[in-house]
Amino acid sequence: MNQPTRNLHQQIFDIIGQRIIAGTHAPGDSLHPDRLEQELGVSKTVLREALRVLASKGLIDSRQKRGTFVRPRADWNLLDSDLLRWQGASAEDENFLTNLGEVRSIVEPAAARLAAQRRDDADLAALADALRLMAEAGTDTHASVEADLAFHASLLAAAHNELLTRMEVVIEAGLRVRDHLVHSADQWADPVPAHRAVLDAVRDRNPDAAERAVQHLLAQATADVDDLIHDPDRGHHA
Repeated sequence: MNQPTRNLHQQIFDIIGQRIIAGTHAPGDSLHPDRLEQELGVSKTVLREALRVLASKGLIDSRQKRGTFVRPRADWNLLDSDLLRWQGASAEDENFLTNLGEVRSIVEPAAARLAAQRRDDADLAALADALRLMAEAGTDTHASVEADLAFHASLLAAAHNELLTRMEVVIEAGLRVRDHLVHSADQWADPVPAHRAVLDAVRDRNPDAAERAVQHLLAQATADVDDLIHDPDRGHHA
């Protein structure tokens, strides 16, 4: 498959996937390939490949007599990176941001405890580098988001637990959406002190302090989301 065809397949895959996540194509709805080909202006081959990938993620299925249809939400692979990206694509998806906050409150304090016990020099360097980039970013939204993502990914990595590290895909997808909202707000607090407290506790090998620092950071993040939902002109970093 050449590059243009691959790109087209990705576009069609994204369009249909986002529609399913948004409920435009709801669970139980039939998908009609002939209509989609005409609407989207693509070949049978491109559409077939897009549908194949969507099926592999649990979104759709095909059966004799019934045709192609959207599967129940319970069958969807919600931890898949593409599904996470689509869920976070809408700034109005309050449930997604709430779910993200709950997952972070379970995962990250525990990760911070382990990181304080297991971190090595490379882990500290990665955390310090992310913190430096965060400080240098200032009000640059893109740079701030990337620095924040790097810090939280480094914190998970410092726990030295392979399965825990895999949670990065969940946290990153939602954090990227939340950060773009928060960091674009007119009013924001300096994110560096709260993150530096986490780094200091991890460096000092103090699990209790590391857990508390992350809990404080997450409480701030929850307040950010609440502020933005009820008053979009407010917001902080976390």
